[in-house]
Amino acid sequence: MNLNKVKSAEAEKPVSQAARVAAILQGMITNNELPPGSNYLEAELGEMLGVSRTPIREAAVILASRGLVEIRPRHGIRVLPLTIADMVEIYDILIELEPLAAFKAAQNAYPEKELRGLDESLTQMEDALRQEDRKGWASADDRFHEGLVALSGSRRLMEVIAMYSTQVHRVRLLTLYMRPLPHASNENHRALYDAIRNAEPERARDLHHEHRVEAKALLISLLEQNNLSRF
Repeated sequence: MNLNKVKSAEAEKPVSQAARVAAILQGMITNNELPPGSNYLEAELGEMLGVSRTPIREAAVILASRGLVEIRPRHGIRVLPLTIADMVEIYDILIELEPLAAFKAAQNAYPEKELRGLDESLTQMEDALRQEDRKGWASADDRFHEGLVALSGSRRLMEVIAMYSTQVHRVRLLTLYMRPLPHASNENHRALYDAIRNAEPERARDLHHEHRVEAKALLISLLEQNNLSRF
């Protein structure tokens, strides 16, 4: 991983540098480059990224607030593993909040040009699925969900959903090749897009609720079938 862009951050304000380091570490955690349950000293991570211990320490505080790491005095930073019970709890929250975001997005009655990003993500999902490109599909799916929540216009919804979606990300990648190709998911997303475009808030909410309930059931089933209890 090329981290040269971090090295030049020493001259920046500490908060800006900490945010940049936190973003890089978060990506490494969600992509399983820093495995769940692993422990790191500040100096070790600093050497890895080419920065001093101070931004590592500040970044760890940011990541701890997002539920990704645990800061242990004199023992360093531990990447927090998740359990099936954690995933049930997280999905129960997303099942309530993301349909609300879909409702608000449709309620806002955006002109079609404002929905272009959502449509592009959906098209990328469909193209990736035709090529059986699961990673490409997952990336486009992430962009679709981020765009959907942004269209709600609610900063607080965006912040809370982003935090829990980040925790889910690495588990979704873990099970990406265990699941069948997500044709039904694409169909649901297309119907959801149409409901938002047509300003049908109740339909948008119901479709997204159905999708999230099904996604939860599939994920938990895959984890149980493959005897994955901590990840």
